[in-house]
Amino acid sequence: MAFGGYALTSPTWSPTQYLKFEDERTRPARDLIAAVPTTMVDHASDLGCGPGNSTELVLERYPTASVVGVDNSAKMLEKAHQRLPALQFENADVETWVAAVPQDLIFANAVLQWLPDHGALFPRLVGMLAPGGSLAIQMPDNLDEPSHSSMREIASDARWRELMGAASGSRTEIMTAGDYYRMLKPSCQRVDVWRTTYHHPLASPRAVVEWFEGSGLRPYLDALPTAQHTDFLGAYEEQIKSNYPTAQDGSVLLAFPRIFIVATR
Repeated sequence: MAFGGYALTSPTWSPTQYLKFEDERTRPARDLIAAVPTTMVDHASDLGCGPGNSTELVLERYPTASVVGVDNSAKMLEKAHQRLPALQFENADVETWVAAVPQDLIFANAVLQWLPDHGALFPRLVGMLAPGGSLAIQMPDNLDEPSHSSMREIASDARWRELMGAASGSRTEIMTAGDYYRMLKPSCQRVDVWRTTYHHPLASPRAVVEWFEGSGLRPYLDALPTAQHTDFLGAYEEQIKSNYPTAQDGSVLLAFPRIFIVATR
């Protein structure tokens, strides 16, 4: 995959780091699955299933369905299989994945923001749905938040800018709700789009850093030699302290906007 003239591989993921904030990360997936109108689900796929926390929600909602988790991280899939040993998991790139049979639910929680060309990708996924099936998507919409503008600012520092030419372009810019609605409505009987900002109380500015070490910071850290991680993360933590007020108990309230789409064929 290429961004801005630089070659970029998928970020490396740490299940342990990601799951440090499992409750907070799972809450949007829980809100998404609750909004799916499809009641009869025989075949479901969880794209970008990660360590299986979202796949577990799909199975809880549709216990008789055949559910497949899809991810391209072997470490994440190993963790997901440990969590749900009876389920099938597939090592595949979501961008080129093709469902084996028409799907009653394609669930994509916090993954499609890493992939380009939503104008082609989203209709392609809808095309894999059975009649009445739903494509359920949740994506972070926080590129303009201080948490992410700080990443870009630090990456532009002379110490790191040559190593990080591609990192700031690793996320796809989210389109507007209207854009997604107009894209999907011609092929869907119902399209529901909404945006929610979660406010997560975290223990300290350092906890904010640890949160994004499991997600948004991965492309930056992957671009750096390990010996430089400490300096980079220290500079990022200083930015977090400047941009997020600290309460008397040392905690920080992390604002995290997300966009949700449920398109039913």
